[in-house]
Amino acid sequence: MTTNSVLISEVGPRDGLQNCQAIMPTAAKKRWITALAAAGVKEIEVGSFVSPKLLPQMADTGEIVRHAIEIPGLEVAVLVPNLKGAQLAVEAGAHKITLPLSVSETHSLRNIRRTHDQVIDEAKAISDLIQTLPEERRPHFEGSLSTAFGCTLEGPIDEAVILRCAERLMAAGCDEVGLSDTTGYGDPMSMKRLIRAVRGVVGAENLTGVHLHNTRGLGLANVLAAYEEGITTFDSSLGGLGGCPTAPGASGNVVTEDLVFMFESMGVDTGIDLEALMATRELVQAALPDEDLYGFTPRAGLPLGFKGAPVPVAAE
Repeated sequence: MTTNSVLISEVGPRDGLQNCQAIMPTAAKKRWITALAAAGVKEIEVGSFVSPKLLPQMADTGEIVRHAIEIPGLEVAVLVPNLKGAQLAVEAGAHKITLPLSVSETHSLRNIRRTHDQVIDEAKAISDLIQTLPEERRPHFEGSLSTAFGCTLEGPIDEAVILRCAERLMAAGCDEVGLSDTTGYGDPMSMKRLIRAVRGVVGAENLTGVHLHNTRGLGLANVLAAYEEGITTFDSSLGGLGGCPTAPGASGNVVTEDLVFMFESMGVDTGIDLEALMATRELVQAALPDEDLYGFTPRAGLPLGFKGAPVPVAAE
């Protein structure tokens, strides 16, 4: 089942910048996030609370979160690898916390230095932390099933392992799970099959989002397949910035501009002003002059007479 509106979650300030050699200045990050929100982006993953020794690009995440939560209507998301990161996220005021659990245990050990059992222990500890907070201050807690469609270190992952990880994350206290094609191994058929399988064990209401890469050019095809299965939240990165530093060859997020154009062309509302969105590329390019920005829509321009999805009429 499909819907006539979707949520585009911009992950460029986290997933995009973590894969860049240069470090975007804090002031430039703030301008970029503010401009994205002004363009109608309703959720932004603004950073990750990881060791600055490992990812110096994320050293200012606390300051960035505190800036972003002041923007009206913006859902501020962060990635955390453990309880310590979650504590920092809570202190900064993040609205959403994502904990990655790589279904490839080899990748999990390389990425966050945790086995599956250890990640589940972290999930339980984070859930316990969240429950101590007043209800209005509790961030939404997502467990991300990373490398779900295959791993550059292990290859295909047994579906039984993936389903068990999904069940364990929910049992540990996550509000939902998400599917992540960290390495760009997914295809439309595997996308549909795995969404159905995971929903079969956690429930459709507990799997609403996917994080897909365009490493082999199937990003938008996989998005469409997921949308046809009823997925309503899609991660993407402005200019296709990003990838996973600990998964060899895992480059290229889905390009936000192309993703928004596809949905709006289909009559599916994203709430995003494409012209304003594409204008934010100038901020990124100025701050990161040596980084390549991708996307067909920004280069070709919008078709003559393009209007996008019709604005829904409110019921009286």
